Amino acid sequence: MLSLAALASRHLSDTLLLALEHPPEGDAVLMFDERSELSRLLLGAYRECLPHARPLDFDRQGPEAVQAVLEQLRAGALAVLIQSSVLRMPEFRTRVELYRRGVKVVEHANLDRIEPHQLEHYVAALAYDPLYYREVGHTLKALMDAASAARVVSGGEELLFDGPLEPAKLNIGHFAGLKNVGSQFPIGEVFSEARDLERVHGRVQIYAFADTSFRLNVPAQPITLVIARGRVVEALNATPEFTQVLSAIRSDEGQVWLRELGFGMNRAFSRERYVSDVGAFERVCGVHLSLGAKHGVYKKPSLNPREARHHVDTFVVTDQVWLDERLVFADGGWRATPLSQ
Repeated sequence: MLSLAALASRHLSDTLLLALEHPPEGDAVLMFDERSELSRLLLGAYRECLPHARPLDFDRQGPEAVQAVLEQLRAGALAVLIQSSVLRMPEFRTRVELYRRGVKVVEHANLDRIEPHQLEHYVAALAYDPLYYREVGHTLKALMDAASAARVVSGGEELLFDGPLEPAKLNIGHFAGLKNVGSQFPIGEVFSEARDLERVHGRVQIYAFADTSFRLNVPAQPITLVIARGRVVEALNATPEFTQVLSAIRSDEGQVWLRELGFGMNRAFSRERYVSDVGAFERVCGVHLSLGAKHGVYKKPSLNPREARHHVDTFVVTDQVWLDERLVFADGGWRATPLSQ
């Protein structure tokens, strides 16, 4: 049986070769800190996969020296960002600037939020299965883009998207034809939202949500959200922590919009196998929804992005998902076989 370190090295080697198409001898840098157990584990794995990569210890070398090296990277190089917390450099938006230079980026963020007993879940989620992610991911996107309606069955409740969806976006480790090569890892997601937000209604159960500390909160019992005209109008069995989330959104935005409809694909995560960092866990196999008016991908004329402050991920008790009359999720997994089959 492989150790956790050996398993991480195997998964990351597959990711680098199959998803990033970056060979072990390719030009690469490792920007890292060693403040958390997971950052140290990933650093060791990447050093094994990229033996010639230049190490950039953020805490020892300092942001100015690290930035100077990153600014010298040429198109096609790889930057691996291993961050226990966000490693900031003044006036340098790391991923944005690297993408602008044509640099490939692999980012692991907020690693200090991962509890020791969750390390194996995170490492398992790094496994890259190109056949699954690419075939199922592209099929889900095609079905979402063509659908005139969507329905989520959840703990005996139903949430209806009674109209077409926005063109879906992919995070599946397939970068052919895309301007930027890279992502925040783990990966595995196809997401969209209703074109007309007010055509979303019904009820849905959630088993977890991002609390005000940006960590995953898992209540003892699911919370039922009541949605009318695209807004949360009631939350049954809400905990004090979830009530605090809703209050914060209403205080800043006046109402609680339901925006993102996310189809997570990562089979290493589940309701029982989770990690505390929401940014990683949102890839969990099943449906997640965002609450609040903020969404950087889809622009809505009725919503002023300058006034939108909240994007809170919630995780759905997912029994079934229907796109028009096609069942695409059941029994804990996606049934989106390629359209040609």
